[in-house]
Amino acid sequence: MISPDARMLASQNIVIILCGNKKDLDADREVTFLEASRFAQENELMFLETSALTGENVEEAFVQCARKILNKIESGELDPERMGSGIQYGDAALRQLRSPRRAQAPNAQECGC
Repeated sequence: MISPDARMLASQNIVIILCGNKKDLDADREVTFLEASRFAQENELMFLETSALTGENVEEAFVQCARKILNKIESGELDPERMGSGIQYGDAALRQLRSPRRAQAPNAQECGC
């Protein structure tokens, strides 16, 4: 079970991902994909199986979290300007440099996050 402290102490819009690691050792699996997926759904978590050995889905875990956070900002659920929101903008100068790129459609080779 997810620690109640994580939900109580963080923003109500916290983004949590459950990463099932060692995907490359399928024969040694102790938790089925279905069990983990069901647990994640019941606890309102994102879920992804990863392998640190092969790198499978490692970057994808970060990308999915970033996208979910960005979606919450764009929908107004998260406000980086509000103290205690759990998220904040980085350096203002860097933000201004990145703003024009956001307006353009992302290139297939570039991350749109």
